Amino acid sequence: MAPLDEALGVAPNQRHSTELKRAATLVAVFVPLATAVAILTRLVHVRLGASTLWHWIQSVGRQAQVELETELAELSAGGEVAREPLEAMLQELALLIGADGVMVPFRPQAGSPKGATVWREVKVAVLARLGRRRNRLGRTVTTLRQRRLVAVLGDIDQLARRLRLEALRQGLLSAPRVVWVSDGARGLWRLYRETLADLGVTGVLDFYHTVGQLWTAAEVWYCQYLPSAHQWLDQARHDLRHGRAAELVASLQSAAWAGHRSKEHRDILLRVADFLDKHQAHLAYPALKADGLPIGSGFVESAVKWLIQQRFKGVGMRWSQDGFENLLMLRLAWANDRFDLLFAPSPNS
Repeated sequence: MAPLDEALGVAPNQRHSTELKRAATLVAVFVPLATAVAILTRLVHVRLGASTLWHWIQSVGRQAQVELETELAELSAGGEVAREPLEAMLQELALLIGADGVMVPFRPQAGSPKGATVWREVKVAVLARLGRRRNRLGRTVTTLRQRRLVAVLGDIDQLARRLRLEALRQGLLSAPRVVWVSDGARGLWRLYRETLADLGVTGVLDFYHTVGQLWTAAEVWYCQYLPSAHQWLDQARHDLRHGRAAELVASLQSAAWAGHRSKEHRDILLRVADFLDKHQAHLAYPALKADGLPIGSGFVESAVKWLIQQRFKGVGMRWSQDGFENLLMLRLAWANDRFDLLFAPSPNS
């Protein structure tokens, strides 16, 4: 092999270099294929067909999926997970975990663009290390230090396997504090109970989701008289932030049976009271605020928008399952600082 070919990563009988393949697939992580081809042509003066780039994405994506499935099988068999090396500063920070779902448009049948769009849910989990710093006004604010993402076109159980693998990889067992923050979706809380609770992770219910439940109660408590409803909600938010959820549960239960309420209104008040009562162990907002940690799942929502919506929900986009999953693997690899590993030479090469 010629020295220049070796430097460019060109194997014998190979038409394109590994470096070009890496650069091309990386551009496609961020923009549609036609745009990626146009950018490459303009910047590096290489004529590359969109079909060639598509095949590269499928090849590398499938390779990444095979490697992931191998890791998941080893974990299920009781194997140990290799931890990602972390800077000392990151090891000292709390680890926040959350998950959410987002709908993505798919083609109704493989190999054909015809037919009505089928919307399918992609589940995304986020593992974030958050620190604190002073801004220009001298105020202490929370800042993102590191983020790792997990995503799957599948059900909660498939997400759970990937999340547990990534959590162990991120040093969950040695982190000074690990917190799960989620809205009230039952599937997500089942994921927490079955995947993370046994590892000592603290569960926290998204504060703003809780407030939404309280607003439902306020509307029926004050029979749509909004000034009083807003006044009560302001006090209820204050009580939540200061750890007085038990008092809120008692007041809602009392209000449900006071006066001449309709059965519909009574049921709503009791439902909200029961919701808060079941989640009392997950309303530790004072402790999180004291440590400068978020009490809402906004860090999850922002990650979902970046990972999925910005790339997979453009105008006119509809995906095949293979096309979506393989590109998703590349986008995850980039987000998790592992993209170059997809192009590393194998030990036997």
